[in-house]
Amino acid sequence: MTMRRDLALSLSLITFTLSGALGLAACRQPDDASPSTEGGASAPADTGASASTPYDPLALARDNRDLDSVVNREASVPPQCYTKSEGRHNPCWVCHVPSRYPNVMADWDLQGSYQFSKVGETNHWSNLFVDRREAMAAIPDEAVLAYVREDNYPALREHLSALSEDEYPGYRPDLDFAAGFDDEGFARDGSHWRAFTYKPFPGAFWPTNGSTDDVLIRLPERFRQGPDGNESRAIYKLNLAILEATIATDLKVDDAALRWTVEPVDETLAGVDLDGDGALEASVTEIVGLPERYVGGAAKHPVRRGLYPEGVEFLHSVRYVDPGDDPRDGDAEPGMSARMKELRYSVKAKELDKWAILAAYEAEAEDKDEGMLPVYAGSPLVGLRNDFGWQLQGFIEDEQGRLRAQTLEEHYHCMGCHSNVGVTADQTFAFARKRPGAAGWRYQSLAGMPDVPQAGHAQGEVAEYLERVGAGDEFRANTEMRARFFTEDGRVDEAAVAAASEDLSDMLMPSRERALALAKAYWLIVREQSFAAGRDPVLAPVATVHERITDASTGLSETGKLYADGTLRLDWSAEPNDENDDAPATAP
Repeated sequence: MTMRRDLALSLSLITFTLSGALGLAACRQPDDASPSTEGGASAPADTGASASTPYDPLALARDNRDLDSVVNREASVPPQCYTKSEGRHNPCWVCHVPSRYPNVMADWDLQGSYQFSKVGETNHWSNLFVDRREAMAAIPDEAVLAYVREDNYPALREHLSALSEDEYPGYRPDLDFAAGFDDEGFARDGSHWRAFTYKPFPGAFWPTNGSTDDVLIRLPERFRQGPDGNESRAIYKLNLAILEATIATDLKVDDAALRWTVEPVDETLAGVDLDGDGALEASVTEIVGLPERYVGGAAKHPVRRGLYPEGVEFLHSVRYVDPGDDPRDGDAEPGMSARMKELRYSVKAKELDKWAILAAYEAEAEDKDEGMLPVYAGSPLVGLRNDFGWQLQGFIEDEQGRLRAQTLEEHYHCMGCHSNVGVTADQTFAFARKRPGAAGWRYQSLAGMPDVPQAGHAQGEVAEYLERVGAGDEFRANTEMRARFFTEDGRVDEAAVAAASEDLSDMLMPSRERALALAKAYWLIVREQSFAAGRDPVLAPVATVHERITDASTGLSETGKLYADGTLRLDWSAEPNDENDDAPATAP
């Protein structure tokens, strides 16, 4: 079945022009090729849907799959990039960093300037400026609680599974979340998806700003097989351990010198001395230096530092924050909702060689210098392909809260951060931030996870973010984080930060009141279907974001607030190497 899906995806890429998309050779179009964007994004189209509308999760995507349907041709630039820094607030340092192969983007200078195209100079994310406070107040707490606790995933899975591959050649959700995961993070349904815990990327992905999420990984079939072609969990674990070591370790450390804690693996099966002690052992928990190749059925595949092998898949669900039970009525802890805001799937459809990677970055830089607008091969029915071999497809809530395929413009929203941002590890985020060892192989939970620093840093990452940004989010709109971790004169309250830094589930979770308010704010966006105007929930109109860029300078260079030390990788060395028994084994 995997081979058939991959073949369908490949054939779809050949026939994209039939659905109005551009060919694989195109990366950007001239700035003046865009439709008029005066006044920002257009109002959401009336879908004509009602409670009696039959469920068709592909209908809107089919109707909005051509480039002419895209109003904001720079939708790949996220709203956070329009933040007013005022010369002292720098949230940009976590994304825009110096380069190190295989990511040679070297975009840390973007901290100091808004380098947008003419189209991008207008902030199309107008939902940031909409006042929804009256509408939010009209929604009872009980109603939004009931809403976020409904599971909208099974209906999507059931509907898509019933379609033929001619009707729908895209990703078919094949994970049974309800079946859960075993104590090693493997999906109990036999789909070979594996859950892992990771430190959320700073800013918008912190739960305090409105969303929780999980990420799962699956390696291609041969990486899950022994040399005899039979399925082997032990071989699968070995290859995942090797991949973890190549993706999560600090790239400043040479391949031969790297050390990385992994779950117990049997190196006798690999025939490779992974821990470098001169003997093959049945259980080792550290990789010292990278082996030249993967093992088992993938023994011919070379290990490439910082790069995933072709065929690796990720599944990512973005969810509401369930505030848990009212403390007056019970003691359930806050966490992930049953309802998904989004379901995101990605697959490395093609593994590029070194020169192709370098050429892709060079071409992107040249296109940007010439004022070209981004264009991605693909369609909403199969996802979009970036220049680095990754194919991404997303689903989002319809006006009734059912998951539907994203439109072409909504897909553009995902492509920027997963294509040309300096901080990514092979265009990805989460796996490079996985908690090392066996403790990191289970369903996502922040319980007991400390605020470890970025690699090469001394200060905890959250603490450092608060200090450099002067807030708990890019928009400086999170008043709760400001009240918890800042003094009245705007300085970081070091004692308060230190007291919370041993457990991110305490440090980054919103209060019950804030979680409910953010859920209401996002629910209103869902009802409006106004995602093209932004999907970040805010509790009041944001005043710290530009509506239009008129001065290219952020002011940060002039005040010496640029940072050339940001990195995706983390330093977990201070964390005890033991398992976190508080982490859940199943999804919500």
